Amino acid sequence: MPKNSKVTQREHSSEHVTESVADLLAHEEPVDYKRSVLNVTGEAWDKQKDVEEDLDSEKRPAWNSKLQYILAQIGYSVGLGNVWRFPYLCQKNGGGAYLVPYLVLLIIIGLPLFFLELAVGQRIRRGSIGVWNYICPRLGGIGYASCLVCFFVGLYYNVIIGWSIFYFFKSFQYPLPWSECPIVKNGTVAVVEAECEKSSATTYFWYREALEISSSISEGGGLNWKMTLCLLTAWSIVGLAVIKGIQSSGKVMYFSSLFPYVVLLCFLVRGLLLRGAIDGILHMFTPKLDKMLDPQVWREAATQVFFALGLGFGGVIAFSSYNKQDNNCHFDATLVSFINFFTSVLATLVVFAVLGFKANIMNEKCVVENTEKILGYLNTHVLSHDLIPPHVNFSHLTAKDYSEMYQVIMTVKEDHFKELGLDPCLLEDELNKSVQGTGLAFIAFTEAMTHFPASPFWSVMFFLMLINLGLGSMIGTMAGITTPIIDTFKVRKEVFTVGCCIVAFLIGLIFVQHSGNYFVTMFDDYSATLPLTVVVILENIAVAWIYGTKKFMQELTEMLGFRPYIFYFYTWKYVSPLCMAVLMTASIIQLGVNPPGYSAWIREEATEKFLYYPMWAMAILICLIILATLPLPVVFILRQFHLVSDGSNALSVTYKKGRMMKDISNLEDNDETRFILSKVPSETPSPMPMHRSYLGPGNASPMEMSSAPNGRYGSGYHLASTPESEL
Repeated sequence: MPKNSKVTQREHSSEHVTESVADLLAHEEPVDYKRSVLNVTGEAWDKQKDVEEDLDSEKRPAWNSKLQYILAQIGYSVGLGNVWRFPYLCQKNGGGAYLVPYLVLLIIIGLPLFFLELAVGQRIRRGSIGVWNYICPRLGGIGYASCLVCFFVGLYYNVIIGWSIFYFFKSFQYPLPWSECPIVKNGTVAVVEAECEKSSATTYFWYREALEISSSISEGGGLNWKMTLCLLTAWSIVGLAVIKGIQSSGKVMYFSSLFPYVVLLCFLVRGLLLRGAIDGILHMFTPKLDKMLDPQVWREAATQVFFALGLGFGGVIAFSSYNKQDNNCHFDATLVSFINFFTSVLATLVVFAVLGFKANIMNEKCVVENTEKILGYLNTHVLSHDLIPPHVNFSHLTAKDYSEMYQVIMTVKEDHFKELGLDPCLLEDELNKSVQGTGLAFIAFTEAMTHFPASPFWSVMFFLMLINLGLGSMIGTMAGITTPIIDTFKVRKEVFTVGCCIVAFLIGLIFVQHSGNYFVTMFDDYSATLPLTVVVILENIAVAWIYGTKKFMQELTEMLGFRPYIFYFYTWKYVSPLCMAVLMTASIIQLGVNPPGYSAWIREEATEKFLYYPMWAMAILICLIILATLPLPVVFILRQFHLVSDGSNALSVTYKKGRMMKDISNLEDNDETRFILSKVPSETPSPMPMHRSYLGPGNASPMEMSSAPNGRYGSGYHLASTPESEL
């Protein structure tokens, strides 16, 4: 040891020992406690395992480029919900007025929580299980709950990709197979299929040809072999994209993330050229300001923000865990959040342009049908020719002319008007018809495309876009399962991914039976909403209240190189938890007020009918919610009562060849002296310090643990009997 070192100087001094451990180690090279003569923990040293742990962070896969990572996050957050959920909510909740609460909630809930997940994933460099085990071991169930929810969502989400694959291959026909009702022979007479005639060609094709749907959830009816093959194809694609990790899935993202934007822009240009598209766009941007005062609108906007960014699933954390430590995740959070918002607006413009065109087509059809009724009444003298305005020409009848006739007839024949069975045929009524989810993609859009020139081309493009949107989200969802499991249990990536896909496909067979669509609705409505809300609330509480917002802000300052805005301090601490608690309460109240049910397709009536779930289905529904949230209390109880290890690190002191090494990750600067003087260290510091290993908050001090007779350190410290150890 150098003569001028502080240790040498101390040997010739009668002063009390007050040097810090950091000073003692100033000229020493670090020694791993597991390899030392003194092993405080009493653990056997496995050299191979230790080397693997030392090199784990170095061997962890990383994104090839920042662009690849951003596209992966965009592909994950931008999904089918942007195309068929957001436009429906915009139409339902006041058009342009809905954008105001959505944008407000995106800023005060979505962006802060998205930034939070990116930050913890990037700093700790683990999946959701490892991240929350480190931050707060007692809340380690958050990671397991996220994995379960991802699994439930992946089960039915991939079914939707399977539906899109079915329509994609059916689109290579002219005319499109859903453009006309099928003709059936009744003896020697050829008639239109009754079910199709009562509904529409696209509706019939969806329910009868694609789904082969039963009339209730209780009528299973066996497997639909066409959709079974499509589901197998979908899981094969997802498995191949995920099996090699981010190296392969990242390359897939270049196409799956960018291609939907190409299609949306093409559809927007084509849609704006359609007759009546402007009516749809104006309907979208005509705000119904009274809707902004409706609490239900704000609740639905918060739910959409919550799911649009993929919060709580673990996919965001998984993707960010492959980043470098100094990556600017604040920029990433802001960029992805607002790209997601503008994608939703772009998709809404496309949807409303197409719906405006469809509304005009349907309105013209209504005018023609009702005009024929009026002509019949005129020929049978039920109505007088004097009721028809002189300028009306039946050979070139416009919607405005029909509206004038309708008003005159309704005024004159007020007492007997209902008997005539005439419809008003208002364009506004057609535009106000809310279409969401599968109804928008597989009925409304397909019907509109039958009127497009070169309709097969647009149909192929549309369903290829849906496949890519779904694939991007599924890769992120699978990452939310595979990354934490592989990080925690060290299983082989390829084996686990293949096994997960096979199990998911086998369980997913319930979605491709004839009643499968009803199970998709059940899982979509109840398997994720409430559990994910609970998960995100606990994530927020774990960071902001248990670990501490000030400490977390300091960690971000060290990691990013700049201090995040104070705005995040208050949103993490107060605003976001409060808003999420209100959202969870509203969801529970809605679940209690409105008994769970589903829309069943009644074949005889050729219409949808709302039915309540039977008791056995209610039991499945409740089990889904309980199973998804069960890891939270189970892990908390097991770790609270020390029934299982919390997985946190512990203090170690080692001596080897006259050299001392201490893991100072659980000592603050002020505690070093007290450690020398055998005093108990103060509060455990940050779980995410720069160049320090993580220690979760709330763990007992190692010095306290060493005094426990039966504790983890019950054997106490055994100093090596070498001269070098007598410092």
